[in-house]
Amino acid sequence: MFSVIIPLYNKAPYIEKAIRSVAAQTCQEFELIVIDDGSTDIAAPQPPKGGVIISYSDIEALIGEKGFLLKQSNSGVSNTRNIGVKLAKYDHIAFLDADDWWEPTYLEEMKALITKYPEAGIYGSSYFKVKNGKHIPANIGVEADFEQGLINYFQVYAKTLWMPLWTGATILRKDVFNENNGFKPDLKLGEDFDLWARVAIKYPVAFLNKPLAYYNQDVDQSSRGVVDEKIYNPSEFITFNLDFLAEVERIDSDVKALLDRLRVYSLLRYRIQGKYNDMVEKVIAGVDFNSVERKYYFYYHMPQFLLNLWFSFLKTGSRMKRLLSSVLD
Repeated sequence: MFSVIIPLYNKAPYIEKAIRSVAAQTCQEFELIVIDDGSTDIAAPQPPKGGVIISYSDIEALIGEKGFLLKQSNSGVSNTRNIGVKLAKYDHIAFLDADDWWEPTYLEEMKALITKYPEAGIYGSSYFKVKNGKHIPANIGVEADFEQGLINYFQVYAKTLWMPLWTGATILRKDVFNENNGFKPDLKLGEDFDLWARVAIKYPVAFLNKPLAYYNQDVDQSSRGVVDEKIYNPSEFITFNLDFLAEVERIDSDVKALLDRLRVYSLLRYRIQGKYNDMVEKVIAGVDFNSVERKYYFYYHMPQFLLNLWFSFLKTGSRMKRLLSSVLD
């Protein structure tokens, strides 16, 4: 039924929990493929952050007869996931990052969703964001009484900007994955949205509004390859590479609204740091600022020195607030 693919890169403190959450599934119709992408913290002589030492033999023992471990030189998460799909023997692909985990009924309830909506090309469930030890339910943009069904992916995403399809709670049909050529290895940020969007413009999206997975944001973010203020080369960042949606965007207001919100939010770091100004201006020129918060119009149109002064003020205020909070506590 399911081929579960876990890409592993420098997440020794977390991989055991991820694998055990797969092994504990009430639906046992799966194989587990763990691909180590050139980790340097497996069986390290000094414990990595978190104080956990784990060896490759430990990982193979955790996987057991349900699958296998593949070791390779570092090639990036997109390429690693694509390799996993090529090796997969089942018709539905479930992705899980090595620092995240599932509820025991995840695969069972997703199997029921697939059975009920066989016409869909991609399936998702809600999830918890794990932050400072707290489990925060995702604020997906569906109605409060929505339980499950087919959704307008772009409309739902635009409503709250919480991803209705998050990688660790998303399952694709293998034929749909292959038809869309999988993840783009050149993209370093937004490679998941790129694939989900390409699928969502062709196939129905089925969604279960029940949190069944845990998105762990308490890990060292550098191990995820995601740093909020990092400036990626435009060729590596999805916001600069949305031309494949241009035709759909022209005729679909939901797609336009989502993409404009993503543009102004995700490119603000470039604007503040004055990086790739010409490319940022080209992208922002097509934004309908009536569909985003008014402050973003000013962020992108005020002089650079005023923008930097304003955000310096905001950062100082945030630091003072944290300082006062620590003193008062």
